[in-house]
Amino acid sequence: MQRSKWIWLIWAVVVLCYLVPYTVLSDVHAWYGSFLFWTLAGVAVIAINFIITKDFEGH
Repeated sequence: MQRSKWIWLIWAVVVLCYLVPYTVLSDVHAWYGSFLFWTLAGVAVIAINFIITKDFEGH
């Protein structure tokens, strides 16, 4: 997969970080509902960033 497609996937996760708390999780009043979402979103961003940058070479 090209690097630009992975970057678009990052943006999709960012959009979900704005949408999900105000739509899907709006009726969840327990802290662990949003904690689980933010944990999964954070892991997804870290994993995608790792995939994007694994081919970078340092000088």
